[in-house]
Amino acid sequence: MNQYIIKNTCIINEGQKTFTDVLIKKGRIEKIAPSIDTREKCIEIIGTNQFLLPGAIDDQVHFREPGLTHKATIYTEAKAAVAGGVTSFMEMPNTQPPAFTHALLEDKYEIGKRSSLANYSFFMGTSNDNIEEVLRTNERKNDICGVKVFMGSSTGNLLVDNPLTLDKIFAGSELLIATHCEDESIIKANLQKLKSEKQILEPSDHPIIRNEEGCFESSFRAIQFAKKYNSRLHILHISTEKELQLFTNMIPLNNKRITAEVCVHHLHFTSGDYAGLGNQVKCNPAIKAPHNREALWKALLDDRLDVIATDHAPHTWQEKQEDYEHAHAGLPLVQHSLSLMLHYVQEGKISLEKVVEKMSHAVANCFQIKERGYIREGYYADLVLVDMNRPITVTKENILYKCGWSPLEGFRFPASVTHTFINGQLVYGNGVFDESQMGQRLQFDR
Repeated sequence: MNQYIIKNTCIINEGQKTFTDVLIKKGRIEKIAPSIDTREKCIEIIGTNQFLLPGAIDDQVHFREPGLTHKATIYTEAKAAVAGGVTSFMEMPNTQPPAFTHALLEDKYEIGKRSSLANYSFFMGTSNDNIEEVLRTNERKNDICGVKVFMGSSTGNLLVDNPLTLDKIFAGSELLIATHCEDESIIKANLQKLKSEKQILEPSDHPIIRNEEGCFESSFRAIQFAKKYNSRLHILHISTEKELQLFTNMIPLNNKRITAEVCVHHLHFTSGDYAGLGNQVKCNPAIKAPHNREALWKALLDDRLDVIATDHAPHTWQEKQEDYEHAHAGLPLVQHSLSLMLHYVQEGKISLEKVVEKMSHAVANCFQIKERGYIREGYYADLVLVDMNRPITVTKENILYKCGWSPLEGFRFPASVTHTFINGQLVYGNGVFDESQMGQRLQFDR
């Protein structure tokens, strides 16, 4: 394994900027000091005028393997993630077949082991009839990220709408329970009402059908279950102002039993973007009216929202060109999430320290990830160098997703990821990949 020394860089870590050198040895951060001299053979990287960040950890992605590999594979999407500074991911169970058993879950871990450049973990899937398998995850709490519950509509039989099943999951799971919260009955009623009023539905109808009320009612119900049993609940992709009243910033993150995630597309797009992008920005929960975006930003900055993720969900271009009702919901984002947040750093919307907190530190804390998410001596060297003065424009030529498109195509980012280290290996450097070493399975201190 190569050894590296990053010289004269500015690390962003735990709310501070520090000018220093960093020595990487045997996959870990060996030493952090203002000046490091070593007689050992090291690859030297000059980090002058760049920032060294802990690698981003994305707690919600859909990499589509197995069964949906015409859209994406773990290899292609993990490679895109690495190019964007995401060094670890947690992937969702709605593949084909869904990860409803431990055997199927381990099949996904085997795919990750042989093909993922980034570190990986996979959620256990839930249905109305696999509670025994779900609760077996209690025996594997140190090497499975959590249990995923779709409390809103999903593909196949992933929707969990049986109150008795939900009660058993929240009562019995010792792992973090991550929920997609949208009320199915409200969505169906809104859809039927709109269909009775107009002949052809359009992408701009999406936030009317999947409205604020549907999100709030489902999130409220999940929180009621969690409070009943003191479960560890993490609500994914909060998209509405109304839901924010359900969360607090009066408790330190490490003491919270109920946490919340916001995704980059809900911080960036609004319902006004359906006019130009149409189904490209169709996703669940829907991108909504501008006042929701502004409320999400406020809640992110005051710590009611705990982590930033992507809900990366690629579909083929053809699948997005169907009419509104048949176009698939989801956006490919994992390559550009950190770059998008660096754009908002340059805009003065958020500090670089806060980006690191929400995309690295807080994710590691929420999931109790072992020895990652921080720049600390002894921790795994999952590190990202960024140049805040090297702009890059999203084009078809530099999009690495297998689907080959992005709703951000044509957008000019003011900053670039130049180097990505994973487990001490320089996996991506100035556009060149080293695929000689795959990522590792995430471990958890629980």
